[in-house]
Amino acid sequence: MLKRFTKYVSQNMLGMLGMSFYILADTFFISKAVGADGITALNLVLPLYNLIFAIGAMIGVGSAIRYVVAKNKNDKSADGYFFHAIAWAVIISSIFILAGAFIPDKIIALLGGDETIVATGKNYTRIFMMFAPFFMCNHICNAFVRNDGNPSIAMAATLFSSLFNVVFDYVLMFPLGLSMSGAALATALSPLVGVLICCSHFRSKKCSISFKPIGLSVKRLISSCQVGVSAFVGEISSGVITVAFNMIILGIAGNVGVAAYGVVANISLVAVALFNGIAQGSQPLVSESYGKGNTKDVKYVVGLAIKTALVLAVIIIAAIYIWSDPIASIFNSEKNMELAAYAREGIRLYFLGFLFAGVNIVGTSALSAVEAVRWAFAASIMRGFVAILIFAFALSAMFGMTGVWLAFPAAELVTMGLSIVGLKKSIK
Repeated sequence: MLKRFTKYVSQNMLGMLGMSFYILADTFFISKAVGADGITALNLVLPLYNLIFAIGAMIGVGSAIRYVVAKNKNDKSADGYFFHAIAWAVIISSIFILAGAFIPDKIIALLGGDETIVATGKNYTRIFMMFAPFFMCNHICNAFVRNDGNPSIAMAATLFSSLFNVVFDYVLMFPLGLSMSGAALATALSPLVGVLICCSHFRSKKCSISFKPIGLSVKRLISSCQVGVSAFVGEISSGVITVAFNMIILGIAGNVGVAAYGVVANISLVAVALFNGIAQGSQPLVSESYGKGNTKDVKYVVGLAIKTALVLAVIIIAAIYIWSDPIASIFNSEKNMELAAYAREGIRLYFLGFLFAGVNIVGTSALSAVEAVRWAFAASIMRGFVAILIFAFALSAMFGMTGVWLAFPAAELVTMGLSIVGLKKSIK
């Protein structure tokens, strides 16, 4: 089991790291091409990405968990989960297509953008929202391939789609001079690469996934989404936090403060990606052992995942404290001293939260994998909405920007207690 755990987790961490890298590349290239206004626009619309990814992750991870548990119980209903997930993703994503086509400017304004930021980010928002079906389907394909015992293909799909995005970010933004629109096009087309690579597994003899057409069922969708809720909250919470923090920071430090938060948030995506890699890598093993009724292996895998998350958190925090200045300066092409000061403090304080966040990310994924829906939902909602919003408003009122940065560690610490209790009660 240790060998399989190492294989699944390492490959998923590498794949998720690649996914976060393209977001960093977006931020870096936009900072070079457009400056602080571009970073501000990107950060304001980041919650829309989070929402699209969250829905895709919820449907994909939830359906894949139901699929692998049903398969290990020799339940014939396993055959319809993949088709059902793809069909619903296409239907739901049509809402984003329409919004992107007709009201991208109003969406940015609603998220706090002034006239300058709306003009900067309008085309970017329109383009990536119209490609929502591909983002969602990429999540679903990746989750099913991973749960069908092929983490190598899932990793390759994520890495090569990210590499495509980085390369075409540069090509479209600079040699072709498309600026923010070029960045959006590169990002929008990258999931197509991931889906095409996943198709190599679907065509292979090792594939046990069936694309069997079945009638669409809201009940079946809800059943899948229930166990995918931690994946949903894990993604959407970033969007909710970003919206709340943007509104708070605009009142404290204006656009420069939002740009600084954009730097911190985008760098933190790398850390989140690594912890998600541990969670998603261990999830198929937990679900498989749970489906077979092997509680001993479930406990063993969950224990390994939590220990791995804690060691990783210590390494990340140490690295941040050593290299906080050069890391913050990467996205500050205009050498704005105010932005640099905010970002330096933000990185050091915000990243303390990953000592607890790693346990929560791995814990909620494990709870979903053993179908402990209520505990997974409670822990996810606590860290993704309740605790973080309470601490963000309370601490920012008392300590200004310092309080904003401390809200994340405080919320994750409170949630960790709930995650640990849920694991103890659900995995006996």
